Amino acid sequence: MNNNQNYRMNPLSVAPMMDYTDRHFRYLMRQITRHTLLYTEMIVSAAIKHGDRPKLLDFSPQEKPLSLQLGGDNPQELAECAIIAENWGYDEVNLNVGCPSDRVQSGHFGACLMANPELVAQCVEKMQNSVNIPVTVKQRIGIDDQDSYEEMARFVAIVAEAGCQRFTIHARKAWLKGLSPKENRNIPPLRYKDVYRLKKEFPQLFIEINGGITNLDQVQHHLKVVDAVMIGRAAYDNPYLFATVDRDIYQEQIIPATRHEIIEKMLPYIDDWVSRGHKLHRISRHLLAMFAGIPGTKAWKRYISQNAHLAGADSQVIIEALKRVQR
Repeated sequence: MNNNQNYRMNPLSVAPMMDYTDRHFRYLMRQITRHTLLYTEMIVSAAIKHGDRPKLLDFSPQEKPLSLQLGGDNPQELAECAIIAENWGYDEVNLNVGCPSDRVQSGHFGACLMANPELVAQCVEKMQNSVNIPVTVKQRIGIDDQDSYEEMARFVAIVAEAGCQRFTIHARKAWLKGLSPKENRNIPPLRYKDVYRLKKEFPQLFIEINGGITNLDQVQHHLKVVDAVMIGRAAYDNPYLFATVDRDIYQEQIIPATRHEIIEKMLPYIDDWVSRGHKLHRISRHLLAMFAGIPGTKAWKRYISQNAHLAGADSQVIIEALKRVQR
């Protein structure tokens, strides 16, 4: 099926991050920005095929637009997962070709797939032909010693030929051996100019840049050259960074919500989850950074950390913690 007509070109996204971008963090982000594209954590295709799908895939309708990031290297299995994702209501499926962790490498997917663009193209084509939602790719500049601009451009050309329209490029290469995933996010140098060049040489593709972007001034700078910007750790370390993006990036005539207002919007959501037998700390851990840089943030974090694990903890813990930070 040709899904280009339905393709949603979104200029800003929050990166998929393992152990961070679960449904609760995404719901929080939706109280801050209505339009930014959000991603799930990477979910391995075999887990979706054989595991607890509601636990893995369920989300709140408010989280949309939402992309499911898949890890895998089997075209048929990935296509089956893409169909499941579309039926589940996801707006996009993204193939992870950038994660360098040992666990991912042992499954022969993630960043090591950059050494096999033909296989990635087969995966993309099989998925693309199975669904009407966009199939996109998140990748690195390169891996190990296969990190020249020319090698990256060849990879993109082959995968684009299979039908991929949107590429998110983490502007660092990945070392598959010798660096941890955390070190791979910081040690290899950023090469933004290579991503800019890619956009110039592939103007028909939607090119998104990722890596080391920590504020909206940088976002606006990159958007002069490429089509979109993905923010990772900075989004988690300071979610309120996104408070003005619906106004400034998406041109919506709104007054940004205050931090207190955002937290107050979370209270019914919290009580709904707690009433279903879930623990407060599963949600509250994502709220800790909401007052980053604000007087009282230490007291806010301390109160939540000391009380969220207690039996019966609910939104009252958050209400009490709010009293410790200035409006």
